[in-house]
Amino acid sequence: SSYKTHGCQCMHFDNETEHRSIFTASCKFKQVQLHLSDWWMQSAYLDSRMPVAMYTSPGVVLPKMHFQDRQGQMRFAAKLIAGVLDFKSMIDSETLPVEYLGGKPLCMDQYYQVLTSCRIPGPKRDVVVNYAIGKTPPSHITVVHNFQFFVLDVYNSDGSPLTVDQIYVQLEKIWNSSLQTNKEPVGILTSNHRNTWGKAYNNLIKDKTNKESVRAIQKSIFTVCLDAPMPRVSDEMYHNKVAAQMLHGGGSRWNSGNRWFDKTLQFIVGEDGSCGLTYEHAPAEGPPIVFLVDHVVDYMKRTEMVRTPMIPLPMPQKLRFNITPEIKKDIEKAKQNMNIMAHELDVRVLNFTHYGRKFPKSHKMSPDAFIQMALQLAYYRMYQTCCPTYESASLRMFRLGRTEAVLSTTTESLQFTKAMDDPSEHVQVYILVAFSAIHGHGIERHMLGLKMMAIEDLTSLPEIFMDTSFAVAAHFNLYTSQVGSKTDCVMCFGPMVPDGYGICYNPMDDHINFAVTAFNSCEETNATKLSQFLEDSLLDMKTLLEQVSKTQ
Repeated sequence: SSYKTHGCQCMHFDNETEHRSIFTASCKFKQVQLHLSDWWMQSAYLDSRMPVAMYTSPGVVLPKMHFQDRQGQMRFAAKLIAGVLDFKSMIDSETLPVEYLGGKPLCMDQYYQVLTSCRIPGPKRDVVVNYAIGKTPPSHITVVHNFQFFVLDVYNSDGSPLTVDQIYVQLEKIWNSSLQTNKEPVGILTSNHRNTWGKAYNNLIKDKTNKESVRAIQKSIFTVCLDAPMPRVSDEMYHNKVAAQMLHGGGSRWNSGNRWFDKTLQFIVGEDGSCGLTYEHAPAEGPPIVFLVDHVVDYMKRTEMVRTPMIPLPMPQKLRFNITPEIKKDIEKAKQNMNIMAHELDVRVLNFTHYGRKFPKSHKMSPDAFIQMALQLAYYRMYQTCCPTYESASLRMFRLGRTEAVLSTTTESLQFTKAMDDPSEHVQVYILVAFSAIHGHGIERHMLGLKMMAIEDLTSLPEIFMDTSFAVAAHFNLYTSQVGSKTDCVMCFGPMVPDGYGICYNPMDDHINFAVTAFNSCEETNATKLSQFLEDSLLDMKTLLEQVSKTQ
């Protein structure tokens, strides 16, 4: 069976329309029972009016590359583009291998939503449009350099993808056509509050040229951002700076205008060797993104630049924007807001090198459960209390499943943090909670479904949703996610609440990569301090386990 039915035996639909409908404020199909995943996408992302940069869009930091000049940057970007096109060939031919968890197939739908898609601002709710669904899917990517956007056709007339060598030549042309550094950063508009951007968007596309340029960006397969070098920092601070660059670009003086934040996939290649990506979260979760990253990194390792007979290729098209005084004013406002946001986010990358996932496994423990207990311990040591904790768990065992929340804070986890005794029994409780979540027995999405049904049916909202305890339980001071990858990278995202932390981690065999974020405006939070408590907790838990093992 095809990808559309793999791993989706738990929910059945009579036709594609039921789950493919794109949300609009006035839905013509009121009689269609909306899928829980649509409700989730709507409530978590499309209804949110906060900026996507930093608040919902994650970044991925890749290992530093060993180039320090534009030729190295171009070569790397050319290979990367070829690698993504190689991945796309599996999407187009529906030959992407189906993933399994515990012997059960997983729904692969999210992989088919990340390329050739884009979020579009609306007055009250945004939409995501997938331009791959159609008779003539787009065959171009967009490349942005010095705030200037270009259309780069990545397929020859016979349908074959451009070679790495051909892409390199085209990127050189783009670079040489965008040397001016005084251009208006139109892309920074996409970093604004969604209502503000929605108004600016409608104003921007009144002009025919602007509208065509915006459509070209939206319809592109993905975007590549060729970034200017960031200010030099110490080796200790390097990964923190790069993580911030992936999340928001570093501010208007640096690369925040070198983005189109509504684009689902934006690969970022800095002239100084920093590289990674940012992605708009609405269409997909982290695991499909890092699976794509792993494929691209693997492709780049085994691909050398081979000289190919050069057929003259057309000059990549530069996208023009007519900047009226009103648009200029919108850009200035967006610059100011971005600079405030960039200053507001504290990002700390912790490369925990003392051990990795092999250590808890050697004690017959789940690495993820072990790390979650360490997070509970770190938070308790810093605040002398526990807090509501959210860990994202995949629901891809179900048709079109997105996520459920693993609620890691339990009576048992609190007992553990207070006593810091043998963690094994407390870890087992976590495993049961996580197992329930991924098998569709969690409570967060169940409650969301009940709430949305009440809203849809125009009935009064059940009292539980107005109860203070419900609001307290859903105020996740620790917003966490394990996004494992074969590549030595780490994903990062902002906190869910103003007085909270965003924590993402990638457990490798012998080390663990963490990214911890907090808002500087909150006096109670401190990403550096929590990172230190986390490192100490992981070391103490190792010592404890070794002691327990000796006595058994």
